[in-house]
Amino acid sequence: MPAASSPPKYKKVLLKVSGEVLMGEQGYGIDMNTVDLVAQSIAKAVKDGTQIALVIGGGNIFRGLSTAAKGMERASADYMGMLATVMNALAMQNALEKIGVDTRVQSAIPMAAIAEPYIRRRAVRHLEKGRVVIFAAGTGNPYFTTDTAAALRAAEMGCDALLKGTSVDGVYSADPKKDKSATRYDRLTYQDVLSQNLRVMDAAAIALMRESGIPIVVFSIRTEGSLHKTLNGKGVFTVISDDKTAA
Repeated sequence: MPAASSPPKYKKVLLKVSGEVLMGEQGYGIDMNTVDLVAQSIAKAVKDGTQIALVIGGGNIFRGLSTAAKGMERASADYMGMLATVMNALAMQNALEKIGVDTRVQSAIPMAAIAEPYIRRRAVRHLEKGRVVIFAAGTGNPYFTTDTAAALRAAEMGCDALLKGTSVDGVYSADPKKDKSATRYDRLTYQDVLSQNLRVMDAAAIALMRESGIPIVVFSIRTEGSLHKTLNGKGVFTVISDDKTAA
C-alpha cells in the first residue's frame, strides 16, 4: 500500500504569475501551451488540498509604465494594463476549467458580463469550497502594480505565503540572464530586498507583506513540478521573511 503523501507546507497561498511567463517562448501575447502547463500545476496543488488564489500580470500584452514614459498619460496607461490582466485571467480560467478545476474570476473593475466583482468574503468562500480564484484588474486603481495587488489580496485572504512564479528559480544579486556571475539567495529579509534594491516586487508590496507577516517565496514556475515542490517546502526557491532561518 503506498504511503500517504505529506500535507503541503502552505495550506492557502496567493500565486502571483508574471504576464511574461504566459508568453512562453514567444515575444508577445499568450502561449496557450504554457498557460495549460501552469494550469496543470495549479490543478495538482488544488487536488493535494491547497487553497489557491491567483494574480496574473499583464506585461505580456501591455506595459503601462513604459507606455506612459513614451507620452501616454499614466492613469490611462495603467487602466489599459489592468484590462490586459483581465484577458490573462480569462485565458487561465479557461485552461483550468478544461481540466475540471472550478475557477472564478473576480475583477477590481466591474465587468459583470465576464467576471464577478471583487468581494472579499465571497472570494474566501470560493477558496473554502476548493475553487481557484483569479483576481484581475489589479487593485482597480492606477499607480499600483499587480505586485501590490497580489500583496493586498494575500493579506485580505489570510494567506500563509505569497508565491511569486517567475522564469528564474529565485532572487539573484543581479539579473542572471544578463550577468552570469549573479548570486542566488536562499533566504532574505524584507529589509534586505529594500536596502539592496533587488526588484523582486515593488516597495509597497514588500512593506505590506512585512506588515502582514506573510513570507514571499520566489521560484521558477516554468520548471516542471516546481509549484508542487515549493508548496511542500522542497525544491529551489528564495524565501523572503523576517526570519532568515524559516523554510
